Amino acid sequence: MPVEHRQARALRVLLDPPNPALALQLGLQPDIEVVRDLLGRPTVALVEDAESVARLLAEDPECRVLVLTGSAHPGLGAAVLGAGAAGLVLRDGPVEDLADAIRRASMGETVVDPALG
Repeated sequence: MPVEHRQARALRVLLDPPNPALALQLGLQPDIEVVRDLLGRPTVALVEDAESVARLLAEDPECRVLVLTGSAHPGLGAAVLGAGAAGLVLRDGPVEDLADAIRRASMGETVVDPALG
């Protein structure tokens, strides 16, 4: 009898600050695992402000950092990208779009949600 194998979770994601509801939603994606801290060796970190970008990159330069925002603010995109972020994405968009942004950032792409561009 064939055995079903679940795809190995390849992308470790850190939420800073922690967001249990978002962690649950992202954890339902077959290739994403939410980790609690940098010891979990995240591939991508999701943060809420530009100041967190530099702090996380100082601790783990290999981690790709995406900034979550509720709306576009003048200069926000330039500020977060200038701080070294891999992109800027909507906080309240569909989880599938966020998961796609995480996947793209993990492959080295700069990701800016079209609604914010």
